[in-house]
Amino acid sequence: MKRKRASNTFWRAVVILLVALALREQLRLPPEERTWHGRIMDIIPYDFRRPTIERLRAAFWNKDTSQILVPQPFGIGWTINLYPLLHPGTAENLR
Repeated sequence: MKRKRASNTFWRAVVILLVALALREQLRLPPEERTWHGRIMDIIPYDFRRPTIERLRAAFWNKDTSQILVPQPFGIGWTINLYPLLHPGTAENLR
């Protein structure tokens, strides 16, 4: 049980650190240049804008890409685009 708590504490600390890095990156910009989305260290995507139906659809059901892992519509990291998983034939045509 202690090992599980230590693991949870570690991952929470990692998430808090990533959020802090993303916020620091945005807050260093002049207010008119802040977009509230980008990449941490040019690797991990983040998006703190209010999610829209279009962005949710583009993340979870995007017919226009064969990528399975796509940036989250809100938050940090990636999510799964279900369309190429459920329609593998159409994803091949996009390559």
